[in-house]
Amino acid sequence: MKASAAKFRLLAVALLLLAPGARAADPIRIGIVNEITGPQAQAGEYTLFGIRLAQAEINAAGGVLGRQIELQIEDNQSTNPGTALAFAKLISQGGVAGIIGPIRSTQIQAASPTIAKGGIPTMIGGTDASLTHVNNRWVFRARPNDSYSSRVIADFGVNTLKLKKWAIVHSTDAFGSGGVKALGEALKGYGVTPVLTQGYTNNSQDFTAIVLAVKKSGADILGTYMTNEADVGIFARQLRQLGVNIPWVGSPSIIAVTSLKLAGEALHGTYAITDFTTEANELTRAFTKKYRDKYGVNPDTFASWSYDAMQILALAIRNANSTEPEAVRSAILAIKGYQGLEGTYDFDQNGDGLHGYNVVRNDGGKIVFMKRVDLPAQ
Repeated sequence: MKASAAKFRLLAVALLLLAPGARAADPIRIGIVNEITGPQAQAGEYTLFGIRLAQAEINAAGGVLGRQIELQIEDNQSTNPGTALAFAKLISQGGVAGIIGPIRSTQIQAASPTIAKGGIPTMIGGTDASLTHVNNRWVFRARPNDSYSSRVIADFGVNTLKLKKWAIVHSTDAFGSGGVKALGEALKGYGVTPVLTQGYTNNSQDFTAIVLAVKKSGADILGTYMTNEADVGIFARQLRQLGVNIPWVGSPSIIAVTSLKLAGEALHGTYAITDFTTEANELTRAFTKKYRDKYGVNPDTFASWSYDAMQILALAIRNANSTEPEAVRSAILAIKGYQGLEGTYDFDQNGDGLHGYNVVRNDGGKIVFMKRVDLPAQ
């Protein structure tokens, strides 16, 4: 009789645990709009590596509000229309507490109206300064914008390298157009007018004419805002093949893992202004080891910004004690002094969290940290 009673109690407990009201809390879903296919798919893979590493760490520590983080991933096919469609799909399905969008400024620009209409906090990696100044209250940047990179590039070239005859090469997309405008304004502050400013279309296969224009200009320093890693690889090789060896200071794409693989020695000796570098501090070194141990490659900006974006969303939801969009939005804007891989996050009312860059040098294929430059918020 006692054995039967014990069995009954165990059965009752089991049924209670299986009851709808007693199951584990539903996961918190984070939407991802990323380059899964298309010409930038490798960059998208590195972006997902960063997100998944952050997700695993958050979940292993108990999740957020006692709930696990779950990803809902939509492929933007590396295109602007695909990005707008992916955002629309995520928003229409509902149920996501936040979104991590792509790194390409031109893609964010295309999707901005959809993001604004959707009303879900969205972390972005695009650095065109205008993205957080278009009356879209749902966009938050997990990287410093190009008003900061341009000032650091100009200062380093003029005051450290002591060079003033600038040639600037840039993509004609939102990122490159914004970057070249900001760099031109920063150089103007030093009394410098570039001897050449030359744009190009993304996914170009031949930069010969541009390289020859740089060579003919008499420039003693090259500044670049190049979006795609394949373009960096082709441009760098042709630059060296045609005998142009002037100092080169570029945006973060010239130290992206894919760029380094494609260009090899052609990028040796160049300088980059980058939001992430593996040797910036103890936090980045620890992250680099974890990332390399798991994925077999060094992390770059694609992994670092997306890792930070996931951590920031988790922190904001935790601080808000809610997944309600307005509460999460307010909690993101309230984040001050959060130390991420890319720097110290102090969000301003525009949604920009970072205000500085690292200066690094490609020393025979090894990226060497030189200094960190933080600037007043704009």
